[in-house]
Formats: sequence, C-alpha cells, structure tokens
Amino acid sequence: MIPGDFQLTEPLAKRRIVVAMSGGVDSSVVAALAAKSGAETIGVTLQLYDHGEAVGRAGSCCAGRDIRDARAVCDRLGIAHYVFDHASSFKRDVIDDFADEYLAGRTPIPCVKCNMGPKFTDLFALARDLGADCLATGHYVRRVEGTGGAELHRAADPARDQSYFLFATTQAQLEFLRFPLGGLPKPMVRELAAELGLGVAGKPDSQDICFVPDGDYAALVKKLRPEAETQGDIIDEAGRKLGEHKGLIHFTVGQRRGLEIGGAPEPYYVLRLDPVTRDVVVGPKRALAVRAARIDGVNWLGGDYSGAMRVKVRSLAKPVPARFEDGMVRFETPEYGVAPGQAAVLYAEDRVLGGGWIAETERAELTPA
Repeated sequence: MIPGDFQLTEPLAKRRIVVAMSGGVDSSVVAALAAKSGAETIGVTLQLYDHGEAVGRAGSCCAGRDIRDARAVCDRLGIAHYVFDHASSFKRDVIDDFADEYLAGRTPIPCVKCNMGPKFTDLFALARDLGADCLATGHYVRRVEGTGGAELHRAADPARDQSYFLFATTQAQLEFLRFPLGGLPKPMVRELAAELGLGVAGKPDSQDICFVPDGDYAALVKKLRPEAETQGDIIDEAGRKLGEHKGLIHFTVGQRRGLEIGGAPEPYYVLRLDPVTRDVVVGPKRALAVRAARIDGVNWLGGDYSGAMRVKVRSLAKPVPARFEDGMVRFETPEYGVAPGQAAVLYAEDRVLGGGWIAETERAELTPA
C-alpha cells in the first residue's frame, strides 16, 4: 500500500488537493500520492529565482530546469500544472532581506523567510483561489490532529526533519497544510518515485539556499550591497587590535576559521559583529557561552502549554533543555554559538511549540579552565 494520508473527509474523489512542486523528488512523490488518492490534484510551482541554468548546478530549486521537471511529472501523472511568477516578491522579501541581515551583523535564515512568504503565504492564497481543500508539500514534518487543533511535529526521520525551518507556520496555515512525507525516510521516498516511474527519482536534493550560486553567499551579498566588503578590524574583548578583515559578510558568531590572527594564547572564535564600527570581536570559546537569548517575532503554536521544553538555536543543533518566559529563552546549561538573526525553536518532545528570531544574547560568565 502506498502511504500518504491527506486527512480529508471522504470521498476523496470530490476533494481538490493543490501540491507545491519544486521539481524535486519529494514534492513529485507528494503529487503522485495525491493523484493516487482519487482527489483532483493540481501542481503549482512558483518561479522564484532562476540561476540554475546560468551556473549549471543541478538541484537549484525553483529554477527553469526544475519547472520543466515539475511539469514533466504532472504530465506523467495526468494532472494540471501551473507556474506563477513571484520573482519580484521573492527578491524583496527573501534575497534583499538576506543581504541586509548580513550588513547588520546578523546571520540570516532565508529558508524560513521563504516559507513565511512565497512558500506558504502566497501558495496558501493561490490554493484557496483554486478552490483547494488543502495544500500539500514535500517538507519532512508531521501534522498531527490534537485536542486543540492541528499540531506541528518533527519528522519521523531525524536526519530529514525540517521543523526548525517551519516554526513561523501559523495555526490557520497548519489547519490547511498537509505533509505526506513526514513519516517516511528519504530512501523510501526515492523508492516510491522509482516505482511510480517518476523521472526525478534520482535527482539530487535541492540546496538549502537556492539563490546562492555555488554556496558563495558573500559574493551575492557583495553584488547586492557593494558596501558589504568595507574593511574593518579584528579586536579582542579589551579592544586590542589583532588583525584586519575584508568585510563582516565573511563572518558569523561562533566561527573559528578564516580569522588569520597570530599570537593568541588559545584558539579564538567570533563573539560578535559590530555593524557600526565594522569590528569583528573575537575571544576564547568560553566567551561564546550564553545563558539566555531574547527572541522577537514569536510565533506560538503550543496553546496553553507550560511544561518542560527544549530549544534548538541552529538548524544542525540538537534541542537542549530550556524555559521560555517574557520573551526570553533561558538555557538550563550554557549554550554556544547562539547567533542573532538565527531562530530559536521550542519543542515539547517532538511537537513544535513555536519560535522566534534571536535578537540578542546574555553571556554566561565562565571562568578560564
């Protein structure tokens, strides 16, 4: 039996599912599962940023090649496929914001901003206009019906979980969204694609930052904001100059490589970036320890939840014990590499309670080893 519970009232033959299609294997399998459910299925692709052909890189999402792949899958499945041009709003809300965040000395997460805008808000409206009963995506998260409504949970496969990037999903969006792949491991998804005869079964996964050619984000920011490569000093916490740098865009909090300073008594890391003085402040690892972080733009999906929770402050970090009160995340033990601009996402076991943007941190005073 092919999995894929769209949680719609029977009969599915009288329902309409809109599938967000990037041209990759995940969303293509979702479209196939939706079509096999008996519901009328429509594939929708947003034209966001087309650099794939220019740089010749496979797996660059929402590029011209990916639109063709999405259309070919829809032709194979015998379902309608529409392309909507959202390049201008994507540049304004995602790409320009990405550049501005680096100029402000913060570390952005463009994938969250994309989900908050084009991926969910815009697609949500499009799906409603098309008379859909739900919008299905290929994200690896689970939607669980709770006593108070739909809940967002981590994917069954921890290695594929994308819940960190979806913390800003609103309750209204969550009620309308479906994530059929949340309970599946990626190898099974590729097997399903092959069994269903989809040409994208072996296509490489898309890059996290789709609009950054070859991963050189600094070059992109420099192109958009030439002032981003203004030189500055590398200093220690006492203000002593240790070296020079070629622009804040080359650094992020917690970074060790690329400092190129000599004479330090121990390995030094980036502690903070000052967009006013253009200084990169560095120090020993213990100086990175943070006891609390203030978060802005909080989106709460936890209802009246007040129990134990964990927080994740980087996409690749493990959730750690913490409590949330008065807009502050307070860590049970000091946490390292907490960077303004990143997200703090709160969990109760596998359930996403909500999250927000890290605005500033409180240092934990640790004595030298």
